Amino acid sequence: MAFETKVTPVMEDLAGLCREHTGIPGELYEKYDIKKGLRDINGHGVRAGLTNISNVQAFEKDENGNMVPCDGRLYYRGIEIHDLTHGFLSEDRFGFEEITYLLLFGRLPTKQQLADFRSLLAQQRDLPKNFVRDVIMKAPAHDMMNTLSRSVLTLYYYDDNADDISLPNVLRQCLNLIAVFPMLSVYGYHAWEHDQNGKSLYIHNPSPELSAAENILLMLRPDQKYTDFEAKVLDLALVLHMDHGGGNNSTFTTHVVTSSGTDTYSTIAAALGSLKGPKHGGANIKVVKMFDDLRKNVSDTDDEEAVADYLKKLLHKEAFDRQGLIYGMGHAVYSISDPRAMIFRKYVKKLAEAKGRMKDYRLYSCVERLAPQVIAQERHIYKGVSTNVDFYSGFVYSMLDLPMELYTPIFACARISGWSAHRLEELINVDKIIRPAYLNVCPPTEYIPLDER
Repeated sequence: MAFETKVTPVMEDLAGLCREHTGIPGELYEKYDIKKGLRDINGHGVRAGLTNISNVQAFEKDENGNMVPCDGRLYYRGIEIHDLTHGFLSEDRFGFEEITYLLLFGRLPTKQQLADFRSLLAQQRDLPKNFVRDVIMKAPAHDMMNTLSRSVLTLYYYDDNADDISLPNVLRQCLNLIAVFPMLSVYGYHAWEHDQNGKSLYIHNPSPELSAAENILLMLRPDQKYTDFEAKVLDLALVLHMDHGGGNNSTFTTHVVTSSGTDTYSTIAAALGSLKGPKHGGANIKVVKMFDDLRKNVSDTDDEEAVADYLKKLLHKEAFDRQGLIYGMGHAVYSISDPRAMIFRKYVKKLAEAKGRMKDYRLYSCVERLAPQVIAQERHIYKGVSTNVDFYSGFVYSMLDLPMELYTPIFACARISGWSAHRLEELINVDKIIRPAYLNVCPPTEYIPLDER
């Protein structure tokens, strides 16, 4: 029998049976105070642990001691993200390696420590012999996240100490993955483009003198050419996506899987599986596709009334994917603003001007302004709505000529630094498997013999 890849009528019927007997009445969640998504009605997450790596702040105390919404703040190791990005941008430096050092080791490096760390990552920026040929180029997949996961899991077999979870060994593995993630992602894309679309195949080796962002552009582009500004914007994107507190889905996955005592490769593959989801790392792709649909259905995108009508259709499930969402708007934690989006916005216009994309920039600015108004009119919301970092990142990636297939893997190339820090944190501080409780609401039922059913 062939491997079945399509849903058959039998599967449809069985799925209906599953839905009928697995569905839980919504009122039971309220009765037993079960917080769906581990978040309360105000969006506050259920505390599942402690971390000193990064912090997301969306509320502050007023003069009366009440918690009120504030402009969002993001801290890496206690340092505000605006200060960190201003630090390296004002000195016209790349920041990814420096902030990776901060996340992993808890303090900013000195000039010598940073130089040594850059050199260490450059030494790790290599794949096992014939890995590209035997793994990446065999059975290329259209989804680069699955390709990336497969590559990570396969690296396990090339590691003589794959199951050793001592701190020095896990750190070695994490540094290696941080270094090779761009290679795995870009090479996987080139292999698929060659295999499925007949494009020319080229594998550019990374340069040890270059930053992670520069190497991504060097390896991706046929002519290996890029501007310094392009590389600096991509570097900024990597820094803004590196970590986001311990409770985001993929980082929490990292903590959960690490707590089981499994190896680094399995842990990071699990985190990749989480990040792939459109509700998490795939959100920026949804934003880009939503704007493509907007352009197709609104003849004059300078007509704000027509744009607002389209946004209303999105909310009423009458446009795009009919999910009732304006992608890129709102966040599980932030209400007034997402600091990552605020920082990114400063460079979007500059890049749009350089790339001749000002018409698109005006449309994004229009939607950014109108969407909160439309949502407030059409929905009863319990907290403010603002643009999140995904609203801009897809647009920026498109202006950098990154293929959409690499949007989420580029996110992973950034977040692997945060995942690594959180894996080390879990190993250092907690020696107990994470096992939350689920309340069973199925009543005891007697077994019925087969002939009596």
